[in-house]
Amino acid sequence: MRHVPPAEVPRLVGALADDVPVEGITFAETVAAGGYTTTVLARGTRLRLGDSDGDACAHLLLHRADATYERLNVADTVKIPWQAYLTTGHPLLSGFGRVLATVVGDTSGAHDALVGTTTRAGNETRYGAGAPESDSPAGRELLKLGALKHGLGVRDLPPSVSFFQGVRVEGDGTLQWIGSAGAGTVVDLLLHVDVIVLIANTAHPLDPRPAFTCSALEIRAWPAPNELARLAAGDLIGSLGPEHRQAVANTDADLLGRNLL
Repeated sequence: MRHVPPAEVPRLVGALADDVPVEGITFAETVAAGGYTTTVLARGTRLRLGDSDGDACAHLLLHRADATYERLNVADTVKIPWQAYLTTGHPLLSGFGRVLATVVGDTSGAHDALVGTTTRAGNETRYGAGAPESDSPAGRELLKLGALKHGLGVRDLPPSVSFFQGVRVEGDGTLQWIGSAGAGTVVDLLLHVDVIVLIANTAHPLDPRPAFTCSALEIRAWPAPNELARLAAGDLIGSLGPEHRQAVANTDADLLGRNLL
């Protein structure tokens, strides 16, 4: 359920609640297993995703709110920083050489930027159903519903990244599902532009368990504009790599050119 007003959201427990300023929360939702959500968040927002029970899988897409043709580019997100495994310090890049968000906190380390989300055909073959209203909804079908709420369609849905269900590449090039890091883990994203957030919480495509398995996803967002300057200065998560710094500079230059900074 979405918590309205967000400032009255129930307190999270343990690591999920660490540093969350309840009085400043602007968006809060608990996404059920097999559910989805979408919202628009401003530049300088800190977005926290929490796996409270250990089986959430947050399939995430980001679109720039003022120019929806600019969106998450998973290939560049992996290629430009020379790192396939998402964790603290990783930029989520668009295809324009700009950074949409940076991972600024991660207690899980079990994520995936290689496989993408599930499809209806795949889930129908595996679980017997893949429609959004079924007991085993496919991630792409759920993301499509979220996209439609912003006037976007199937052509606007590139490959997504997944948080809380990890994948690693073996020596022979095969992809190995490593699963969850356990209950109570969080991932924090710091947004560099105004973005449309699309999230589907559904099973990972490589999850080998025969039954559809997923648990609730907790989402909280709050303003943290000063953290953008701290990130650039190296005071938030340490020094950024040269590719990351260039992407931040590209983003800020574009915002200045649009009179948005």
